[in-house]
Amino acid sequence: MARHFSLAACDVVGFDLDHTLCRYNLPESAVLIYNSFAQFLVKEKGYDKELLTVTPEDWDFCCKGLALDLEDGNFLKLADNGTVLRASHGTKMMAPEALAEEYGGKEWKHFLSDTGMACRSGKYYFYDNYFDLPGALLCARVVDSLTKNNGQKTFDFWKDIVAGIQHNYKMSAFKENCGIYFPEIKRDPGRYLHTCPESVKKWLRQLKNAGKILLLITSSHSDYCRLLCEYILGNDFTDLFDIVITNALKPGFFSHLPSQRPFWTLENDEEQEALPALDKPGWYSQGNAVHLHELLKKMTGKSEPKVVYFGDSMHSDIFPARHYSNWETVLILEELRGDRDGKPEESEPLEKKGKYEGPKAKPLNTLSKKWGSFFLDSVSGLENTEDSLVYTWSCKRISTYSTIAIPSIEAIAELPLDYKFSRFSSSHSKTAGYYPNPPSILSSDETLTTT
Repeated sequence: MARHFSLAACDVVGFDLDHTLCRYNLPESAVLIYNSFAQFLVKEKGYDKELLTVTPEDWDFCCKGLALDLEDGNFLKLADNGTVLRASHGTKMMAPEALAEEYGGKEWKHFLSDTGMACRSGKYYFYDNYFDLPGALLCARVVDSLTKNNGQKTFDFWKDIVAGIQHNYKMSAFKENCGIYFPEIKRDPGRYLHTCPESVKKWLRQLKNAGKILLLITSSHSDYCRLLCEYILGNDFTDLFDIVITNALKPGFFSHLPSQRPFWTLENDEEQEALPALDKPGWYSQGNAVHLHELLKKMTGKSEPKVVYFGDSMHSDIFPARHYSNWETVLILEELRGDRDGKPEESEPLEKKGKYEGPKAKPLNTLSKKWGSFFLDSVSGLENTEDSLVYTWSCKRISTYSTIAIPSIEAIAELPLDYKFSRFSSSHSKTAGYYPNPPSILSSDETLTTT
């Protein structure tokens, strides 16, 4: 495979919406998501009221890439070979001795090879993106509460979390003003959303003018998608995209057969008619990558159109787009923002300063004191030997399934379309695919242990 990747060589440029084209004000949106679940658990399911109170310090627990063992209430940070680097029971971190006794440097019982390992099953859940992370803190605090009050050793609260998802985020919730999340986003979108800078809007038009087919593929429903896009891009956003697919139910969009997941027409945000095939550009619901591929072949006149897809979720976007559809993939990795100089990710406009007073969640893309780096961790050596650094499972997946990783679309919007990015490759440096720079913790030590 070529060492470099260029947008100019692509026929089709696709985007996820949430946390990709649409960037959220993470400290504000995290509190909103947390509250949407906590209020439900307390009011509808009788959980302890202490779940409703969160301190700014509590947010340090949040770290992408953690696995929750749903049976024993343990959260795990995995190395690239599936061994457990750090663990907590609820929010309480395990001491090294307890960690060694519980997991003993062995491969975690649910760990499979990358291709075989689901991120969601009846036995575990991986926290993969910024919609997920507030739920990690909540679930950890639920484990704390049940352990303290009931002395529980095994846990079955997950069914109540799923009920909370259904209550707050079901397809009709936006229209019905149901739950906490959608009514609040509608009431004050500027508190939670960042508008796209002019550089990104100009870049999208540049792609379009260069003859690229532009796709938007989101698991959000059409009414919420429209609110987001009108706020971040303007009322004419539909002019930018040839094909908009909402309620895509990723990763199933990529992995399921057309018979399992047909495209549906939409009218007034309601699904109308299942389609046997996709024969023209437009706005659709659900669907599958196979029928989309057939339409893209027709639109480009090429038997194998070259597609690149931008997304923030390894589970829903990057892995399935690469593994099932063989698309190029660009991972939006907020952890790269401000990694090098410690500056705030962006200065607040003056009119926003002081607008939202009160204790804040920490920016979720900063380092967790409890969990350490998202990218690597140390493993204790044997007696009289030094600790060694190892890549995390999350970091390994980035270099395995992403073409490149960038902190935001804005970071590349002013580059020429024929700019040649160094892609991730097993044959050269594991840090090559990070743009504009690799995480400082990786670039400072290239002599890491790999398995």
